Amino acid sequence: MRHRFVIGVAAVTFAVLALAYAAPTQQQSPAVKAHSAPAPAPRHDISGTWAPANGPGDGIQANGVKAMPNDGKPEHQLPFTPYGLQVFKSHKALEGVDAVLPGFYDDPRDKCEPMGFPRANFYNLRETQIMQNEYKVAILYEYAETWRVVWTDGRELPKVVEGGVLVGKEIKEPRFSGYSVGKWTDDNTLVVQTVGMMPEDRVWLDTAGRPISDALRVEEQYHRVNHDRLELTVTIDDPKMYTKPWIAMNKFPMELEGPRTDVMEMYCSPVEMERYNKLFGNPSSGSGSTAPER
Repeated sequence: MRHRFVIGVAAVTFAVLALAYAAPTQQQSPAVKAHSAPAPAPRHDISGTWAPANGPGDGIQANGVKAMPNDGKPEHQLPFTPYGLQVFKSHKALEGVDAVLPGFYDDPRDKCEPMGFPRANFYNLRETQIMQNEYKVAILYEYAETWRVVWTDGRELPKVVEGGVLVGKEIKEPRFSGYSVGKWTDDNTLVVQTVGMMPEDRVWLDTAGRPISDALRVEEQYHRVNHDRLELTVTIDDPKMYTKPWIAMNKFPMELEGPRTDVMEMYCSPVEMERYNKLFGNPSSGSGSTAPER
C-alpha cells in the first residue's frame, strides 16, 4: 500500500506540474486574441522561445515522427532498404505497433545516451530557444538541455567521407548533432542541411526505433509565417536505410512565447531510470506492475 500511495502522490504532483507548465506565459483574453491580427514576421529572423502551438504534448511523438508514426497504417510505412529493415527489426522499441514489453527494450535514450540529431526534433520537442547573429543560429532544446549550431556565414556543407566529414583538407569526426549549414531562401524561410551524424549503433531516429546511419542527410525548413508562428518541416534522406527521401515533420506549428519565459529543466537521469526499471520494467521483479500510461 505504501508504494501505491507514493506513486499516487507522484502522479498527482506530476499532473499539477504539467498543468502549471502548460499554462501560457502571458495572459491574454480570448476576445483580444480573436481580434488581434499577428504582426508580420521580421526579415531573416527566427529567434525567440518557441513551443508547440497545439500544446506541449504535440512534440512528444511517442509512436514515432509526427508525419509518419509507426501506427501500422499503410500510408505510414517507410521505404526501407533491405539493410534498413534489418536494422529496424533489430531495435526493441517501447512504442509503436512493434513495441516490446518494458523489460526488453534497448533504446539508447534509456541509458541516458545523447539524443543525437535529428531525434532532438522528434523526442519531447517542447520549449525551444533560438538565438542568432549574422554568422550562426543556435538552437537550444529543452530536453536534456542540449544545443546545436547552424552556420549561416556562407560556408559549404561538409562532404561525408568514411569515418566522418571532410572540412577543407581535414577529416573530422562524426558528431551527435552533426554539422549544420543554413541559408535563407526568402525573407522568412531558413533551410538547414545537416550531415556527419553518429552511425546506426549509437542513435535512433525516433522512439519507435526507426534507424539512421552515418550517410544521413537531414533538411530542415524553418518558415516563420508571422511574428508569432513558426513552421518546421524535416526531410530524411538516408540511402543506407531508405530507398528515397521522406518527410518526418510537415509544417509542425510552433508559437512564440514571451521574451522572459523561463524554460524548465527536462533531463535523463540514470538514478530515475534505475528506479523506474526496478518498479515497472523488470518482469522478474515480482511487482506485477506495468509501465505507467504515457
